[in-house]
Amino acid sequence: MRRLLIPGIVVGAAAALLALLAFGVSHQGTNSSIDNAVARGQRPAAPAASTALPVLGASRHESLSSFRGKVVVLNVFASWCTPCKAEAPILASEQRILSKRDGTVLGVTYLDNTSDSEAFARQEHITYPVVRDVNGSFVHSWGVDAVPETFVIDRRGRVAALRRFQLAGNWLQRTVAPILAEGS
Repeated sequence: MRRLLIPGIVVGAAAALLALLAFGVSHQGTNSSIDNAVARGQRPAAPAASTALPVLGASRHESLSSFRGKVVVLNVFASWCTPCKAEAPILASEQRILSKRDGTVLGVTYLDNTSDSEAFARQEHITYPVVRDVNGSFVHSWGVDAVPETFVIDRRGRVAALRRFQLAGNWLQRTVAPILAEGS
C-alpha cells in the first residue's frame, strides 16, 4: 500500500497541473476574444474608445472615439522597441495615404516616458497624432502586453484587423485599402 502512495501523489499532482493549464488556456481574456472575433470575420467594437489619453507634446487629451468616421490604424509602440523603429517608415507611408482619404494613424506609447517618446517621434519624423497610455490600462483593454501591436479600426469604430507583432511588407497597405473603400 505504501509503495502506491508516492506514485499516486505524483499522478494526482500531474493531473491537477494539467487541469490548471487547460483552464488557463481556455480563459485567456481580452486578447483572445478580439483576435478570435476578427479571425471569424467579425468586427468587435474598439475597446476603451472613450478613454481620453494625453496627447504627446500637447496639453490636451484625445480619445479614439474622437476619430469616429475615420479609418484609424492604432499602433502601440515604445521608444526603446527596436521593431517599433523598424516599422516607423511603414506607418509614415500609410499616414500619407490615410490623410488624403479621411483616415489616420494613431500612435499609442506604452511603458515609455514622455521625453523618450517625444525624441522617438522627432527622430522617426512621426506626423500623425500620438497619445500616451500613462498607466497601461488603455492598451491592456486591447489585450496588448508587448510592442509593437497594430489594430485597424473601421469608420464605425470596430476592429477590422490586427497584427500582434512587427509590421512588415505590405500587410498594412493590403489590409487598409479595402476598409478605406467601404462606406461609413
